[in-house]
Amino acid sequence: MTESLPKPDQSIFISKMVSQTLRSGQAYKFGIFAGIHGDEEAGILAVHELIRWATENPQELRDYELHFYPICNPTGRQLSTRHNHSGLDLNREFWVGSAQPEILFLETELRRERYAGIIALHSDDESDGCYGFVSGALLSEHLLEPALQAASVHLPRNEAPVIDSFPAARGIIKEGYLGILSAPPEQSPRPLEIVFETPALAPMDQQVRATVAAVKSILAEYRQLQAYAADL
Repeated sequence: MTESLPKPDQSIFISKMVSQTLRSGQAYKFGIFAGIHGDEEAGILAVHELIRWATENPQELRDYELHFYPICNPTGRQLSTRHNHSGLDLNREFWVGSAQPEILFLETELRRERYAGIIALHSDDESDGCYGFVSGALLSEHLLEPALQAASVHLPRNEAPVIDSFPAARGIIKEGYLGILSAPPEQSPRPLEIVFETPALAPMDQQVRATVAAVKSILAEYRQLQAYAADL
């Protein structure tokens, strides 16, 4: 279930853990990414909790193939900084011709795997509640809403009309920054893409629980929507 994958720079490694489906035939393949900013620990810890859940309860994920990337910026995490060892914000480097080894590796993964869903986990030290960005498939927004509801058991939702300089509606943002971790520009149809953010100043254990609850909600709701679509 675990493989450690070297980057072009042999001193940098990004770990990838794969939870295989128990269901024969087509599975829902999702990529779950954390630690693209090295100082955002909650997402990293939440991914490890999700890996434990997938290992101990495979039947609950019988129709999913989940690919976990717990630490996408290992040098930034070592330095406890947002940026990587080159001083760059890796979440502005995707699909712009970046030569950063982390980006080269992750772009290769995103192109090869062609995920049906991409979930990126972050923390925001200027937010007083959970929120998220949606893009890609139209159903992304419909999955983020119940995810925010699930997270609100542990942390409040950010209800501000403007979050991170973008217009927001009850914690849902439909715009975003260029260069963020996302599916390849040429991928069609576009996958579900959600960025989930916790308030970084909240207690760490609450951030982790809120993130785990949100991801589990997204997976459950996606399965339900797929089942509904198949019956149409």
